[in-house]
This record gives sequence, structure tokens and C-alpha cells, in this order.
Amino acid sequence: MRRLWGRANSVNVQKVLWGLDELELPYERLDAGGAHGIVNDAAYRALNPNGLVPTLQEDGFVLWESNAILRYLAEAHGGPLTLPGDARARARIAQWLDWQATSFTPAMRDAFLQTFRVAEAERDGAAISASLLRTERHAETLDRHLAGQAFVAGEHFSIADIAVGCAAHRWLHLPHARVERPALSRWYAGIAARPGAAQVIAEPIC
Repeated sequence: MRRLWGRANSVNVQKVLWGLDELELPYERLDAGGAHGIVNDAAYRALNPNGLVPTLQEDGFVLWESNAILRYLAEAHGGPLTLPGDARARARIAQWLDWQATSFTPAMRDAFLQTFRVAEAERDGAAISASLLRTERHAETLDRHLAGQAFVAGEHFSIADIAVGCAAHRWLHLPHARVERPALSRWYAGIAARPGAAQVIAEPIC
């Protein structure tokens, strides 16, 4: 039995949904987090002491942290997400997973939260502008990187594309003006057309 805890509009849950769908693995998703609550219940905290989503349960094995789950799926189930045998190629994937988690997604946090979680009259315009500026710098980095290759970590689709792709999906659909990034847009259109991405792409940004 495979069970995924987390609301479908959470960007971190979306990474795992994409990974599971990419591998065509059967699973049950249970709403948790945000308006659904549950994450502070004792039973859930026994699974995930951080009280966050996602949490994956698989035949008695429990794992949390979205990028750790992506790595596990790639290592345990392989398929189109199989990690390369070369240590340097694997390190390149890990590098971009960390970049997404520590740079790209945190940069857009204020812009996202102020836009979707704060009433319009109470929004902090300065915080939004600063967040957009920070994210543009990272979008420029990604665009320059993708100008010379097909996917985030090289010439093959990987879990790095899933993690960065979910962040890019949010960035490209925020209701704010952005600088046009041709390579980023080309790459995003390609990965968004994958069947495994369908569930994530269909979910509204909110």
C-alpha cells in the first residue's frame, strides 16, 4: 500500500505527485495541511514530526521532505527517473534539487504568500517587489543554464526537472509581470507536456 499525505496545491506535494505519476505507481492521496488540518494531530506527527506535507507511506516505510522522497522514488523504483551511475552526474542532479529548495522557491515565497494568502488591502507591496526581484535573478540563472542543454541536469529528464519544474510552474503563473526567459519557457513547455506532469499542471496556483 502506498499513501501520500498532502494537499494537491502544495508545491512540495506536487513534486511527489509528479514523481509518482511519472513512474505510474498506484497511490492514495489524503488531504492534509492548510485548510485540511490534520498535520498537528498526534497520529500525523507520529509520521512526520515537523507537521508539514508531504509525507509518503509505502509498505510500512515512512518518509518526509519532498526532495528526499523524489530521491527515494528514483532509487527504489527507477524507470524514467533512474539516477545515473556516474557520481558526478548524480551530484549535478542533487545540486539542482538543493538550488530549488534553498534559492528558487524561497525567493518567491513572499510574492506568493502576499498575493494568495493576504487580503489585497493588507498586502505588503515592498515585500512583493523584493521577492519578485530575487526570483528574477534566479530565473535568469536558470534561463542561462538551460540555453545550452535540454534538461536541468543535462541531456536527460530527471528528478531535478520535477523539483525545479514545480517551482517554475508556480513562478510562471504568478499574476505578476516577469522578464521573458526563452530557454526557461522552452524547457518548461517540454516537461509540462509529459503525462506525469498532467496532475500538477492542471492544479490552479492558489
